[in-house]
Amino acid sequence: MSSIEVGALRIDPRKNPAVLDTASWNPEEVYGEVKRAPEGFFKTLAALDPVRPRIAGDGAFECEQLRVYPGSYVYRHGSRWCLAESVGDGRRVLLELAPAGKNAGDLVSDTPFSRSVGDGSTVVRLHPTDMDTLARYLRHIDPEKGPRALGGIPRMGIGVRHSVYIWPGAIDAMQRGAFSANLIQNSVRELHMLKTLTEGRPSRENYLFSFGRIQEGHSGSTFEGLWVAGVLQAVASEAVPRYGADADHIQVKRGSDGLERAKEYLDASRYYSFYTLDVSDVLNYRATWEFSIAESERMLHEAIPDRGARDDLLAYHGRARWFFGQSYSADEATIGRFVGKYWSALNNVEELVRYLQSLRDGVPFDLEISIDETPAEVATFDAITSESELLFLMLEISRRGMPVTHLAPNFGIEKGTDYRGPDGLPGLEKRVHRLYLLASELGFFLDCHSGDDLSQATRRTVGRATAGRVHFKVSPSLQVLFAETVHHMYPQMFEWWWNDTFAWVKQEAEAGSTFAIDCLRECERSADPRPHPNHSLFEHYNFATVGRRSPDGAFENRERFYDLPSEFNREIGRRVSDRLCALAADVFDHPPR
Repeated sequence: MSSIEVGALRIDPRKNPAVLDTASWNPEEVYGEVKRAPEGFFKTLAALDPVRPRIAGDGAFECEQLRVYPGSYVYRHGSRWCLAESVGDGRRVLLELAPAGKNAGDLVSDTPFSRSVGDGSTVVRLHPTDMDTLARYLRHIDPEKGPRALGGIPRMGIGVRHSVYIWPGAIDAMQRGAFSANLIQNSVRELHMLKTLTEGRPSRENYLFSFGRIQEGHSGSTFEGLWVAGVLQAVASEAVPRYGADADHIQVKRGSDGLERAKEYLDASRYYSFYTLDVSDVLNYRATWEFSIAESERMLHEAIPDRGARDDLLAYHGRARWFFGQSYSADEATIGRFVGKYWSALNNVEELVRYLQSLRDGVPFDLEISIDETPAEVATFDAITSESELLFLMLEISRRGMPVTHLAPNFGIEKGTDYRGPDGLPGLEKRVHRLYLLASELGFFLDCHSGDDLSQATRRTVGRATAGRVHFKVSPSLQVLFAETVHHMYPQMFEWWWNDTFAWVKQEAEAGSTFAIDCLRECERSADPRPHPNHSLFEHYNFATVGRRSPDGAFENRERFYDLPSEFNREIGRRVSDRLCALAADVFDHPPR
């Protein structure tokens, strides 16, 4: 099909999934397909058994104009519902088949098109698959197929930089491995807001923990588009996966616009079910390195000028508490240091929580505070989260009544490398276990980020330390797996990808990036410097090619990554399923200590 224009964005939606906030662009053209479809097609759907439908065919029931996804069929409020796709151009719509005079579709949309079937006793109504309509559909018609707040359920967080190529294998892995997941997950560094693209704005520059500068939106997807595409994948699936959608690393950045920018991301991700608020950039790390009692007192008075409020805080945090055989209490100097580090960040979180609650209209959500990353000037191992620090944070969250469910402490795990702390894996296991026990006592769930950068031994260490009760996030390794599959099946395409990546790394090295310089040097000195997806140079920088935009805002390369033959879909699906099942076994298959 030809490209369409949405504001300043010119795009072929079939070759650029997870970008638009709808899968039924120009829906009036789909109405024509429904009008031309044979009546027998709809009669068959209308005659399906409400409880045990049987749709013949290889994966979808179809006519010349439309195909229906059998897994999407649901009977609710007296109507039969299913997801249909236009055979010609891939647009997707929701079909409602209802008895004449009955209109459950009012709960979903004020649909502009309908047709009668047979003697007029059945009416076919067409509903678009835009973000708002899908949210109403999931709320009123098929909530089991939508992302949900999962609370304290152990799960994997599956970063999907290649969206539609990753989800089939991920859903298969969830069935095979019997685990839950945040199936829709990417961060502000990987996603745009849709208006960034439709208004022709340049990509913002961000900082990636232990890496360096990076352009936001490097996957090319948007928060809105990723949600729509992921939800439709789940709706179409034969399975009913228990899953969530994580708007990952919504960062509260330094500067006057940091909070307002975070609210914009929340607007774009208003229908997600999990929110990761990353406050790492606005923490005062030096506060906890301060041993002067006078300075600690100054930070406390500066944060809380009112004497009564200050006394309330000191009394609350200073009382002795007993957890898993150990007494915990904090003196005034310790409380002052923690207040110095966290007070401003917690105030920001409190404001974002109020804003998020106004967007959610009573729909529950999971909320994580992430402190696992550090800004460029702070070394990871200078900011390890201690037991007393985690306790202060949890108690203060509870004191303020914030609905935080998850916390991502700094365990000493870094992006792009296996655990390299001086205490080794025994030290990591002891630290994670004690933090896990403390969090469990207060009803919080711990999250481990950058899980796919860890070796199997380290993954199993985290699994043992938490008895498998952890939220374990992965992302970059699935993009490397995508590249490995391209390398195996289409070596010429991989060579082009490698050359583009190599040129960008050289450019970064010439600009002074020590990380890029180290990657180039490692590649040159390797026993086999030939192009390969497992060179660290490619593993760390391959993302840059995918979502790169030209000065006028157009994607330069993205369509090449989403125009691969069906044989690739099958192979990457198999590999993703196997990889995620193996990761899940490492982390979740551990009995309680």
